[in-house]
Amino acid sequence: MPTVGFSTGALALGDFERGLRMLASKRANAVELSALRSVELAPLLNAALSRLEELQARYQYIAFHAPTDHQNEHDLVEQLKSIAERRLNIVVHPDIIRDVSLWQQLGNCLCIENMDSRKVTGRTAKELRGIFEKLPQAKLCFDVAHARQVDPTMTEATRILSEFRNRLAQVHLSEVNGKGKHFAMSFVARRAYERLADVLSTVPVILESPVNETGIESQIEEAKRMLTHSRAEAQSVEAASRWAAG
Repeated sequence: MPTVGFSTGALALGDFERGLRMLASKRANAVELSALRSVELAPLLNAALSRLEELQARYQYIAFHAPTDHQNEHDLVEQLKSIAERRLNIVVHPDIIRDVSLWQQLGNCLCIENMDSRKVTGRTAKELRGIFEKLPQAKLCFDVAHARQVDPTMTEATRILSEFRNRLAQVHLSEVNGKGKHFAMSFVARRAYERLADVLSTVPVILESPVNETGIESQIEEAKRMLTHSRAEAQSVEAASRWAAG
């Protein structure tokens, strides 16, 4: 069964404690602790690291999302090193990386996220290739909605996963519009994502759908159905072939 959870930032932007409370009784076995703004990082680190054993007992997978608006790159990496020391993945938008040597200190805990069309880099396999050449230990956080927004045919998504599957560490799952706003997956988006389900389901999946507490369970179950679709379909075809063969 896929490992599926939520980003605290999607559930309660700027209030990770509320996001954790919303997830506490839900059937989520993964969580991404989100500090999208620099001002959120220190409180998140202080609270989360002091409760890390408790969180690890609750979730199979825990990741952090780094701020996207940092003012001091050196100070940001210094703070993030406390997470890397605990061998937890740190999701980073590549457009905030200026001094590559600083980010190399995070080793293979650094997870580069592919970007949507508003950004200047990290949108395509070619752009990601240049980033990974400079950060050879880094992993990939694959945002399937970003990839679909860049190329609705999903050709670029397939290209990214084909080239960097060995780096794939986690998935972001939702739908996103032209302004970069995330929302719950539509039927059309789910059908597009099903083509990649066999790959997406091999790593933890973090939902970024901004839903209220009553919608959390249904989003998780919907994601699990989508992630197991291809496998179930293949098994059904195989069973039908065996029956036909007698």
